[in-house]
Amino acid sequence: MTNTVDVQKRYQAWLEDSLIDEATKEELRGISADEKEIADRFYKDLAFGTGGLRGVMGAGTNRMNAYTVGKATQGLANWLLSRNEKPSVVIAHDSRNNSPEFTLVAAEVLAANGITTYLWPSLRPTPQLSFAVRALGASSGIVVTASHNPPEYNGYKAYGPDGCQLVPADAEQVIAHIGKVESFADVRRMSREDAEAAGLIRWLGEKEDQAYIDAVTAESLNPGLLKGGAGDALSVIFTPLHGSGNVPVRNVLKQAGFGNVQVVSEQEQPDGYFSTVKSPNPEEREAFTIAMELAKKTEADIIIGTDPDADRMGAVVKNNDGEYVVLSGNQSGALMVYYVLSQLKEQGRLPANGVVVKTIVTSEMGADIARHFGVDVVNTLTGFKYIGEKMTGYEQTGEKTFLFGYEESYGYLAGTYARDKDAVIASMLICEAAAYYKSHGKTLYEVLQELYAQFGTYLEQLESRTLKGMDGVAQIAAIMEDWRSNPPAEVAGVKVAKVLDYLPGIDGLPPENVLKYMLEDGSWFCLRPSGTEPKIKVYFAVRGTTQEEASAAISKLTSEVMARVDNRG
Repeated sequence: MTNTVDVQKRYQAWLEDSLIDEATKEELRGISADEKEIADRFYKDLAFGTGGLRGVMGAGTNRMNAYTVGKATQGLANWLLSRNEKPSVVIAHDSRNNSPEFTLVAAEVLAANGITTYLWPSLRPTPQLSFAVRALGASSGIVVTASHNPPEYNGYKAYGPDGCQLVPADAEQVIAHIGKVESFADVRRMSREDAEAAGLIRWLGEKEDQAYIDAVTAESLNPGLLKGGAGDALSVIFTPLHGSGNVPVRNVLKQAGFGNVQVVSEQEQPDGYFSTVKSPNPEEREAFTIAMELAKKTEADIIIGTDPDADRMGAVVKNNDGEYVVLSGNQSGALMVYYVLSQLKEQGRLPANGVVVKTIVTSEMGADIARHFGVDVVNTLTGFKYIGEKMTGYEQTGEKTFLFGYEESYGYLAGTYARDKDAVIASMLICEAAAYYKSHGKTLYEVLQELYAQFGTYLEQLESRTLKGMDGVAQIAAIMEDWRSNPPAEVAGVKVAKVLDYLPGIDGLPPENVLKYMLEDGSWFCLRPSGTEPKIKVYFAVRGTTQEEASAAISKLTSEVMARVDNRG
């Protein structure tokens, strides 16, 4: 950990660096009397982890700014040039503040290194970037986004030639190259005008947009049903939460056959401050407040919402009392797994070597449904890059046919056109399932209850604790060490059957600082420090025969575990 003296040296170095612009220096002078703020901005470099960069925007080594973006891009460029004779990169960005500026910085750095870069003139979804890398045969991709983080954050995710986020082995090589960029003087940069004139910055447009829309709609399982009237019969409310999902989701739904889609006007336009919500996160009920008011007025069948970079989708449906309820990521995932597999089976298109891929913290409900259809289930670590990595492996070997991939945090993918979670196709599929079951006199909520009756009532819960700064890092480490060193023999009156410690690397998975406790009654909980936020996350899952039984079990389990976590171990 950097000490106080080093922090002050780093702070002064930025103030004295002739390559740092005056506005940035003025921002730093404004915190000269705030030692704690200086320490938080300079106690470390903003880490380029396996998920790329992500942090609060501002001046400093531990912040997202043009300088940290430039340094990371120079390292990425050096890595690409070590592997490719003529590399090319596609860059996309979302609606966050400074996303267009950071995108241009990255493009200008790549151009100065002789790397051709493809850009869009405005925001595009993360999954479209993944698709474009593959479609254009690019060497890499970059998305400037902080996903569903609060407005003060931004980030930078790097992709490989398969359209998948860099997996640890490649990310570690990039990190090593970034580490060799010792000063900002080592960061090359060419002006946009010169780069365009040299053909090193090239602009993408309607042709590439339509190719993505076509690839998504090609995954529709019942196009004839939708265009035969079922699509128009479904009333849909959509909120893009001020992000990049607005245009592509609407275009896909229209092309697929949905003619009764209403957009939440207050949340339609891009807004880096996400002014109408506390957090632009479709995992949270509050994000759907305005949409639900509109849905009640129009008696809509379903509400869908996408996060700023449109890789996560949340859905809201009516329960049996006519009230709107937000589906969890696990519930939406289970419904889509069931819909996709049942339709493939009914149409005689279910492959013998089909596979559903999910993460270790995702509910077992979708897995049990998949196995019911004779489909294999594979678990990965948290992060869709691991699902994408499996997909690429299956494509190369032909060992399995990928059918669906998902994680509890509202990320889903069907089809192999991309290698990242896609809220655009998830929006289409959840609406298609709703339209299909409506044509059979059922709601999605009723189908979910039928699945509970058949497979058991699965309940999951996520608790997280935000612990910021240097102290927070130490507290999270202490919590993990305590649980690792002192595993409980029983929790909530149930014996612990097995402890899965992923830190050494188990089950053929890469090492990760995750602890999962399997209880004798089939329930489990999992502790995992977030890789993108100053949080520790604790996942809980139970299975009961009734809603009441499951609710009581998860309440007791959560209460006991979090009491120990909140006691900092």
